[in-house]
Amino acid sequence: MTAISFEFFPPKTDDQRKQLHTAAHKLKGLTPEYASVTFGAGGSTLSYTGETVRQLRDRHGFSVAPHLSCMGGTRAEIAELLDGYRQHGCRRIVALRGDLPSGMASPGDFRYASELVRFIREHSGDHFHIEVAAYPETHPQANDALADLRHFKHKVDAGADGAITQYFFNADAYFRFVEDVRRLGVTIPIVPGIMPIANFTQLRRFSEACGAEIPRWLTKRMQAHGDDAQAIRELGAEAVAQLCRRLIEGGAPGLHFYTLNLARPTLAVLDRLAL
Repeated sequence: MTAISFEFFPPKTDDQRKQLHTAAHKLKGLTPEYASVTFGAGGSTLSYTGETVRQLRDRHGFSVAPHLSCMGGTRAEIAELLDGYRQHGCRRIVALRGDLPSGMASPGDFRYASELVRFIREHSGDHFHIEVAAYPETHPQANDALADLRHFKHKVDAGADGAITQYFFNADAYFRFVEDVRRLGVTIPIVPGIMPIANFTQLRRFSEACGAEIPRWLTKRMQAHGDDAQAIRELGAEAVAQLCRRLIEGGAPGLHFYTLNLARPTLAVLDRLAL
């Protein structure tokens, strides 16, 4: 049985809250291992993250993993967050470097995710299962691929229990990344991040920002459908399902879906997988 998990982002408006709860209600029946909640760029959604964690836990019954970013936060502030999440029953944390908040000159007390992971271990011991980020196609700010692999190993050596990758559409990139870090002595599970295709224009914009490559054949096929939204959804669901099948067959330990607080694109992929 392939483990699945979902990522949600904290809503800021009533419409966004309704959308989140609709998606969570539809997806919880798939018995995910957990749901993660993003921290927001530079902690911009900090005030909403804790509430979203509570809502997903209390209203929908998810085991919830809050994202925690080190950008702009002091040791005391992050310790307070950790204590709060522990009190709310969280047993898993997604530890990230994050982005420096707009207009903020100082990154806070931690510069790298490895430092944040080490601090979580020092502060909370083994209470939290710590997930970190991995980049099969190399972090967009990395000097080179080898440096990126070393940075990933630093996070593991600091105490990470598992990793979730940035989304990708090239399974070979994932398998090559896993092979490379295994040669460095990394043994933790590395779960592929999966981005269902809801809006291809939006996906292209996201991908340009985060360095995820969209295959040329997929772009051309999408363009061939023009404004036919149904055909685009069908093509997107089948393309992502094919990617997931190959990952599962190749031994991926699970699938982590970036839902964008929408149920239908993720359900379309999982229906094809019949998990």
